[in-house]
Amino acid sequence: MLIHDLVYWLSEHPSIVGFRWSHTHSWGSTWSFLFSSIAFYLAFAIVVHLFLSLLLSPDRTVPLGPIPAIHCLSMALISTLISAGILLSSVAEIRDTRWFWRRSKTPFQWLLCFPLGTRPSGRVFFWSYIYYLSRFFHMFRTIFTIFGHRRLSFFQLFNHSISTFMSFLWLEFSQSFQVLAILSTSLVYAVVYGYRFWTAIGLRRACFPFVVNCQFVLLGCNLACHVGVLMLHFMKGGCNGIGAWVFNSVLNGAILLLFLNFYLKIHLGKTQESVKIIKHHPCSSGNLEIQLKEKNH
Repeated sequence: MLIHDLVYWLSEHPSIVGFRWSHTHSWGSTWSFLFSSIAFYLAFAIVVHLFLSLLLSPDRTVPLGPIPAIHCLSMALISTLISAGILLSSVAEIRDTRWFWRRSKTPFQWLLCFPLGTRPSGRVFFWSYIYYLSRFFHMFRTIFTIFGHRRLSFFQLFNHSISTFMSFLWLEFSQSFQVLAILSTSLVYAVVYGYRFWTAIGLRRACFPFVVNCQFVLLGCNLACHVGVLMLHFMKGGCNGIGAWVFNSVLNGAILLLFLNFYLKIHLGKTQESVKIIKHHPCSSGNLEIQLKEKNH
């Protein structure tokens, strides 16, 4: 009974089945909203950072109490909900629409490559919309970094802005690849934010750079999926939203290069500057600074 109710509320509810991405009925669905919200996020983060720099000395932080831990727990629960919803909805969509594309694609190929003419409606795109909205809640982590570490990270600003922009493109152009991207990202975020909540309440940290390695695995999976989409596009007669996918690939490539640069600094850098980067970087799990100091000795 519990499983049946779960399936209903996550994939068979009329609001989910009948969802349609619309500029008039979906909140935050216009280009003007997207660009203005990202611009506000960037401006607000910069202003807060400059304001604190004028009022406080560089070594002073602003205590936030349990707020970051509550945010981490909330993000872990939201990410778990999205991953469960997109998984159950994908199974239901494959069941209901397979007659349309089964001669040209397998279910796994459908997850990577939507048939041409796919519209942003139905179960999968409902959860894609929820994922898009969750990106705005995710942005609060930048404010916590500014208050808690007194550092404004270009990578964090770029990553949050681009992630929000890409999730908008998925909906606007019914872009292929988004199902696996949402599923893998939500699963990783559920684990990462669960771990951050675990450490925020004072429990023991992992003995290795947990968060950074999770991010590295996620980027590697996304890269493999992008290659799969490209192959299917030329071998199976085209994938829907391929123009948006090309732009998405360029942005993902930029994020990958920035992350690899940071990852190499962690494993190859032995200077105090490397320690400082690891200590304040938004992807760090906190124990990396200790590891590098031990390596130096």
